[in-house]
Amino acid sequence: MNKFQHGYSTRRLFVFAMAAAVVSTTAYLLAQAEKAPGASLVDKPLALKFTAVDGRPVDLEKLRGKVVLIDFWATWCGPCVQEVPHVKAVYEKLHPKGFEIVGISFDQKKTALQNFVLKEKMTWPQYFDGKGWSNQFGVRFGIESIPTMWLVDKKGVLRHLDGRKELESKVEKLLAE
Repeated sequence: MNKFQHGYSTRRLFVFAMAAAVVSTTAYLLAQAEKAPGASLVDKPLALKFTAVDGRPVDLEKLRGKVVLIDFWATWCGPCVQEVPHVKAVYEKLHPKGFEIVGISFDQKKTALQNFVLKEKMTWPQYFDGKGWSNQFGVRFGIESIPTMWLVDKKGVLRHLDGRKELESKVEKLLAE
C-alpha cells in the first residue's frame, strides 16, 4: 500500500469511527431522555390526589384552569432549600394570575416538614407520608433525585419536567395559553 492509500484508509476509518460515536451517543441520550422520570407522562393529563399534611384536600383535577408546579423536595435537601426563595418569589408574583404549587415531601419527620413550611411561610399544600424515597408519588413517578419540579398546564396536562429552569417565564407562558 502506498503512502497516499494508507493515509486515505486511515482518514476513512477515522470518519467512520466518529460517525459511529455520534450515532451511539445520540442513541444513548435519547434512551436516557425516555427514561427520565415522567418522560412518558409529558403531554398527558396528570392525576394527583391526596390530603395535605395540614388536612387540605388536594386534587389536580380541581385545579384545572390554573398552572401548577409539582415540587418534589425535602427539608434535608440543600439544593431544594436553596430553591425556596426563588419559588416563593414566583409564587407571590404569579399566584394572583392563577399559579399554584403542590409540594411532594420526601421527608421522614413530619415535624421537620411542618416547622420548615411554617418558618418559610410556604402556604401551598404539602404531601407527606414519612416514607422518604419510598413515598407514594416518588415511587409512582420514578423520581430519582430532588429537587424535581414539574409544570402542569391549565388543562391538567404535564408540560415541563424541569420547572427549575426559567420557572417564571415558563409559568407566564402557560398562564397566557
